[in-house]
Amino acid sequence: MDFDVDLEAVPAPFTAADYAARMTAAARSAADAGLAGLLIAPGPDMAHLTGYRPPADTERLTLLVLRAGEEPVLVVPALEAPDAERAPGAPALTLRDWTDGTNPYGITAPLLGAEGRYGVSDNTWALHLLGLRKELPGTSYAALTDALPMLRAVKDERELERLAAAGAAADAAYAQVLRVRFAGRREQEVAADLAALLREHGHSQVDFTVVGSGPNGANPHHEAGDRVIGHGDMVVLDFGGLRHGYGSDISRTVHVGEPGAEEQRVHDVVREAQQAARAVVRPGIACQEVDRAARAVITEFGYGDRFIHRTGHGIGVTTHEPPYMVEGEEQLLVPGMCFSVEPGVYLPGRFGVRIEDIVTVTASGGRSFNEAPRELAVVE
Repeated sequence: MDFDVDLEAVPAPFTAADYAARMTAAARSAADAGLAGLLIAPGPDMAHLTGYRPPADTERLTLLVLRAGEEPVLVVPALEAPDAERAPGAPALTLRDWTDGTNPYGITAPLLGAEGRYGVSDNTWALHLLGLRKELPGTSYAALTDALPMLRAVKDERELERLAAAGAAADAAYAQVLRVRFAGRREQEVAADLAALLREHGHSQVDFTVVGSGPNGANPHHEAGDRVIGHGDMVVLDFGGLRHGYGSDISRTVHVGEPGAEEQRVHDVVREAQQAARAVVRPGIACQEVDRAARAVITEFGYGDRFIHRTGHGIGVTTHEPPYMVEGEEQLLVPGMCFSVEPGVYLPGRFGVRIEDIVTVTASGGRSFNEAPRELAVVE
C-alpha cells in the first residue's frame, strides 16, 4: 500500500475495539502454539495489547492474563487501578486489584489452570514468576521471544502509517543535520543536534543517537563521546526513537570533506549490500535470506570478516523486536512485517560504514520507510 505521509497530522488513537481484537488474536495464537495462555508484564507487549503503560520498575505485580475463550484480566495494585481504568483498552478487559499486605500471587493463581505452560513477556520479573510457581507448582513458563516470537511482528494498516511517518521524520532530521558543522565539534554535540531534530519532527522519545567519528565508527554501538570530529573523518550516524508510539531507526555515513578512494570504496560496497538485501524482501522468503543477500556482497569484496552483526531487527512499539534478519532465522516474511536492513563494514582503528533503512513487507515485495539519500554525503 502507499502512504501519503503528513508530518503535521496526528493519527487517530487506537480504540478499545482495536485492543480487544489484539488480545483475542494473541490468546488464539497462544492456544495454537500449545500454550495454556499468556502472562504479560508491563512493557511493550502490554502497551501493544491494552494501551496501558504502567511502571515497569516496580516490585508490585501488574499482569495481564490472556487465555483463549476467556475474558482478559488485568491484575493491578490497588493504588494503580485508577490509571488502569483510564487505559484505552480497559473497556475490553476485567480489572482485578490487590492491596499491599495481601498475596498478589494467590489472587492471580485462580485465573490460571493448575497445570500448563504459559508464555510470559520477556521483561517479566523473576520475582513474579517464582511467586506464581509457588502457588501453582504444576505450571511452567516460556519467554515470548521463544514461544510466540511473532506476537507483534505483523502490523496493521494504522500501525504501518505510524511507522511510515516515523521514518519520514527521521529522514527530515537527517536532511537537516547535514547542514550543521561537524569539524571541530564533539560527537556529543552532533548527537544533541540529532536528538533535537527528532523531537522537532514529532518524536516524543529519542532512544539513541550514535555518532561514531573516525576510529569510533568501527564500533557499531559506539556512544557519542567527547572526541572532537576532524577534517577527513568518516562519521557513522545511527539515530531513532518513538513517534506517536512507533519507532524510527536510520543509519547513514557521512564524510568530513572529500573522501579518499578507500573510504569511498567501502561505502560503495555497503551501499550495494544494503540495496541487495532490500531487493530480496518479499513474502515467503526466510528472514535469513535478507542477511545472506547483504553478506554475500560484502564477502565478495573481501570485507566479510568485518561485517560483525546481524543485518536487521524488527521494529514497532519498540525500536528492537522480532523478527531478526540473521543466519539461522527461518521465519518466513509475511506482509506487514517491518524491520531494519543495516549492513556495515568496520575497520578497527580506522573507520566504519553503516547504511540502514526500515522496510516493510508488501504483498509483492518490500517498501522502504526511509528515502534519505544513501550516497556518501560530504559535510563540513
